Amino acid sequence: MSITFAIVGSGWRSEFFLRIAAALPERFRVSGLVTRSSDTAAAVERRWGVRGHRDLDDLLAAGTPDFVVVSVPRDVAPSVIVELVERGIPVLTETPPAGGLDDLHRLWDRVGGAGTPTVQVAEQYHLSPLLSAQLAVARSGRLGRPTQALVAQCHDYHGISVMRRALGVGSEEAEITASVFRSPLVAGPGRDGDPVEERIVTATQTTARFEFGDRLGVYDFAGEQYFSWIRGNRLLVRGERGEIENGEVRYLRSYDEPVFDTLRRVMTGEGGNLEGMFLRGILLGDEWVFRNPFSPARLNDDEIAIARMLDGMPAAIAGGPAVYSLAEASQDHYLALLMQRAADTGERQRSTVQPWADALGLP
Repeated sequence: MSITFAIVGSGWRSEFFLRIAAALPERFRVSGLVTRSSDTAAAVERRWGVRGHRDLDDLLAAGTPDFVVVSVPRDVAPSVIVELVERGIPVLTETPPAGGLDDLHRLWDRVGGAGTPTVQVAEQYHLSPLLSAQLAVARSGRLGRPTQALVAQCHDYHGISVMRRALGVGSEEAEITASVFRSPLVAGPGRDGDPVEERIVTATQTTARFEFGDRLGVYDFAGEQYFSWIRGNRLLVRGERGEIENGEVRYLRSYDEPVFDTLRRVMTGEGGNLEGMFLRGILLGDEWVFRNPFSPARLNDDEIAIARMLDGMPAAIAGGPAVYSLAEASQDHYLALLMQRAADTGERQRSTVQPWADALGLP
């Protein structure tokens, strides 16, 4: 049974959802896309075979989707989310769901208590293959109880989401310090493709410490890292019995018996393999810590993560496991706002209990 969804917004992120539906037509169908530009609507229809609509009324008159993906700027998103909820349409909204803290509070007051329709948030990083495998190892007990996590993966609320999940932190209060360091960097590729000349840019790196009582999270990221060939991603999670550092796993089977293992990515289409080009999964020793549910579709890791969100929406709408709840998204964005304030002012910040705390639980 395929999942039918519509999209509000026609920016760069919207194309991820369109590509996934095109790659997996037996699982996903896009019923329409709302855009204010008639030229964009025509271009979307030509390229993707998806009809453009001028507004929600026009979109919903053509049929009611299972849910709507809201992919518009953060200052516009709350009004679209509220309107859809009031019409009884479930929502998967891009991150963050609102701009500032007051906006988050207003959105929570309007839709946070709604059970059906549900509002989920499109935070995909913890669902990407490598991070999913790394977080599975962190939760497996091999490391003991995770007490430290260093995340250099993605910006702001995305990185904080990974950090909270690595540590198993919910609504616990945090002491936050942060600083910014700027340094020269040779520009790499971007959204438009490879560089055409050597160009020096200034990399702005934010480093922050989140002290959740007896657990420590460290955030370390510069936006240039997303596309750079020479600035890699890092993840370190430590517990009293071991640690995972990127792809290396070290832990104690007993106090006098260390184990050293490595995450192995299993790809097809390499060398003489004729299965096609896709990710089969990720192994730790002989254990699959991630299996790709969409093979043999030819999707990159980010697309696999987004497809997992889309695939999880029917269960979330029915009251099952959340894809990534509005409460989680609000907490991660709240902590990101405090981190930015700490970096701007040089002053220590302390988080406080927010209205969504009771709905947060453990990641």
